[in-house]
Amino acid sequence: MPRPTRAPRPRGRSGSRTRRLLELHLAVLVVTALASMTVLLASYREVQNSAGEMRTHGAPAVQGVAATQLALLRAHQEAQDSVDSGIDNVIGAGARYENQLAAADQGLSRLSDVQIDGERGRGVLKTVNGLLTSYSSSMTPGAVKYVDDDLMQREKFDEAERILRREGTGVVPRLDVLQKHQMRRVGRVSSMGALQQTGWAVAELGLLVLALTALSALWVLRVRCGRSHDPWLLLSLLAAVALAVVPLWATTVTQERLDTARGRLVAIEQHAHQDDRLELARSQRFVTAGSTTVRGGLAAQPWQSWTYYGALGGGALIVLLPAVGICRRLNADYWRAG
Repeated sequence: MPRPTRAPRPRGRSGSRTRRLLELHLAVLVVTALASMTVLLASYREVQNSAGEMRTHGAPAVQGVAATQLALLRAHQEAQDSVDSGIDNVIGAGARYENQLAAADQGLSRLSDVQIDGERGRGVLKTVNGLLTSYSSSMTPGAVKYVDDDLMQREKFDEAERILRREGTGVVPRLDVLQKHQMRRVGRVSSMGALQQTGWAVAELGLLVLALTALSALWVLRVRCGRSHDPWLLLSLLAAVALAVVPLWATTVTQERLDTARGRLVAIEQHAHQDDRLELARSQRFVTAGSTTVRGGLAAQPWQSWTYYGALGGGALIVLLPAVGICRRLNADYWRAG
C-alpha cells in the first residue's frame, strides 16, 4: 500500500505573504489575549474584593454606629422615663437603662475593630469613649443619688443631655460624623468607578478583537490554505465568547448585590435618629435585622471563586490554542520564504 504523500508546501511570494499574514494574526491573538485577560481578571477580582470588604467591614461598621447611637438614645430615654414615672427612688435609672448603656459600650468596643474611617475614626471613637464615661458619671448620680433633690437631679440630667446631644461635640453628633465618613467609604467601595468601568470596557473590547481576529485567521486558512476549519482556532473562538459573557454576568450579579446592600445600609443609617421610645425599639430591631440581611446577601458564593478560576483557565486557553493552531499550519504548510 503506497504511503500518503504530504501536501507540497507553497513556494514563492504567495506562500511568503500568507505566512506573514498568519504570523500577524498569531501576534495579534496572543497580545490581545494576554492584555484582555489581565484586565478582565483584575476587574473581576476587584468587584469580588469589594463585596468581601462590604461584608466584613462596611456593613458591620455602619450597623455598629447605628446600633450604638440607638442604644445611647434608648438608655437616655429609659432613665428619663424612670424619673417621670416616679420609680427612680426605688430602682434608680432602671435595668433597661443599664442594659442599653452596656450595649452602647460593647458597640463602641466592636467598632474599634471594624470601623472603616482609619485613624480619624479611631480618634473619634477614643473621644466618644471618654464622653460616654462623662455621660454615665452625670446620668447615674442624677437617677440614683439625687432622687430627692429635684434641682440637682435636673442639673445632672441636663448635663448628661448636653454630653449626649450637644451640636458638634456631643456623643451623637460625633458618631454622626463618623457615620457620614463611613457611608462615603461604603459608597466608593460598593460602586463601580470610572477606572473599573474602563477596565471592563478594555477587557470586552480586547476579547472582541480576539474573536474577530480568530474569525479572520479561519478565513485565511480556508481561502489561502484550503483548510475548511481549524479545531484549535474554533475552540479559542468559543473560549473568547464564554470569557466575554460569563465573568461579566457574574460581575453584574455581584454589583447588583452591592447596590442592594448599599441601599439597605442607607436605610439603617437613617433609622439611627429617633426620639420616640417605641420608635427607638423598632429602629433597634430594624438595624439588627437589616445588618443580618446585608451580610447574608454579600456572602461569597462558591460559583464566584469557580468563575475566577474558570476565567483564569480560559485565559490560558485563548493564548495557547491560537498558537497551537496557527503554528501547526505554519509548520505543515509553509517554510519561511524570503
